[in-house]
Amino acid sequence: MTAVTSPAPSGRPSTAGVSAPQARPTRRRRLRLADITVVDGAMLKKTIGGTAVGNLMEWYDVGIYGYLAVTMGAVFLPTASAGVQVLFSLGVFASTYVARPLGGIVCGRIGDRIGRQKVLSFTLTMMAASTFLIGLLPTYGAIGVAAPLLLVVLKLLQGFSTGGEYAGVTTFVAEHAPDRRRGWAASFLDFGSYLGFAAGAVVVTVLQLVLGQQAMLDGGWRIPFLIAGPIGAFAVWFRLKIEETPAFQAQQAAAEQGEGGAALQPAVATPTLRSQWKLLVVAMILVAVANTAAYALTSYMPTYLTDTLGYDAVDGTLLTVPVLVLMAGLILVAGPVSDRVGRKPLMWIGAGAMLVLSVPAFLLIGLGHVWSTLLGLVLLALPVACMVGVQAATLPAMFPTAVRYRSMGLAYNVSLALFGGTTPLLVESLTQATGSSLAPAYYLMGFAVVGAVTVFFLRESAGQPLPGAMPSVDTRAEAVELVATQDDNPDLDLDTLPLDREPVGAR
Repeated sequence: MTAVTSPAPSGRPSTAGVSAPQARPTRRRRLRLADITVVDGAMLKKTIGGTAVGNLMEWYDVGIYGYLAVTMGAVFLPTASAGVQVLFSLGVFASTYVARPLGGIVCGRIGDRIGRQKVLSFTLTMMAASTFLIGLLPTYGAIGVAAPLLLVVLKLLQGFSTGGEYAGVTTFVAEHAPDRRRGWAASFLDFGSYLGFAAGAVVVTVLQLVLGQQAMLDGGWRIPFLIAGPIGAFAVWFRLKIEETPAFQAQQAAAEQGEGGAALQPAVATPTLRSQWKLLVVAMILVAVANTAAYALTSYMPTYLTDTLGYDAVDGTLLTVPVLVLMAGLILVAGPVSDRVGRKPLMWIGAGAMLVLSVPAFLLIGLGHVWSTLLGLVLLALPVACMVGVQAATLPAMFPTAVRYRSMGLAYNVSLALFGGTTPLLVESLTQATGSSLAPAYYLMGFAVVGAVTVFFLRESAGQPLPGAMPSVDTRAEAVELVATQDDNPDLDLDTLPLDREPVGAR
């Protein structure tokens, strides 16, 4: 590559026999110590805590609304039949997934322009406020048809905010974490998600047992939503103390330097969302596979245990709680393991386990004993932990810094709307259409095969810098070693780093 020289002033006659000035040859600059980000350990912990609590709250809301679906239908459409009430509640639940892609795209675009931290503070505030306001809504008996309409509006706001939330927090943590521990750091996000879902199930179940169904209808249903208020306020306060990511700051500095006319030769062209379409397809499929299994275990399983197997509603809920807690713990194991062995091996193990264990799991659940049901649920949790446990570290590492947030927002939320949120409906429809209690198992097996094939098209990212970003390490000593071994390090590809070019002979 040659440097660009300035043209001669217009209108000046050329001079015969005089050679035009030659462009100075350039070469890619070497990686320097100043290029490497040394992570602040205290800030990393604060970042993990501030983002994980947002995920916990998001799934807490999913859990409480899912477990209160029958109650919410009776409160907001008391004059309708029981069937219509349930359909209304499930329809309102589904509306959040309609709004999620829009939230992911809008928040992602803004986050790539003005910063991740500002947008994430906004999404968490909106999410907490809309959940809290549901607890304050007047009922149908007080304001008539306006009550269910207001519920739909608040759920749409929740969907919009959560669409920007998960894409943002995974991007945020990935850009704060050191390259060699990105799996460990990102695993706390989904750990918080499943703890939040379990917390929602526990809160609703305890209230149902203590207050009784009539008291829940009379106003007890408000309590789980109102709890989200103080949790959300604390989470927002915590998140406001987190600094912007080093990768985004470097991206902005490079953009400002380029706009200022600096003679830089970027290592790669500025990426666009359209140029990432192949990666977007791969990401959507991986999200679909992981979340089909996850939603089958979380959102669909209580319905399967009660409607198909005849468990009491409370017993069906309580059986899933210890499995959710176990899976949250397994996710914390999967993340750091993937830092050592790679993301792709964990995904293949997860897909293989889902293919092999789905039928035995549903056969055990179908026996109808508490011990066999718990064992079957544990078998389903194993592949989910392997795939979901590395998802938050894998997906952000697929996309360059300049379009990472919006790419995540698009891929994750569109796939979740098409496959994750529809899993309970599709699986239940298959079960009723075929009359087979193993229909859910076959459904999961099909996705397992698709997921195993798709992993072949995924670039291994464990231990490597994020696309479009400089390396990130834990200590200065590690940075010194990285500079010294930059020509021999298998996790470091100098051709992909955003290193400027300098004239040959420059020092």
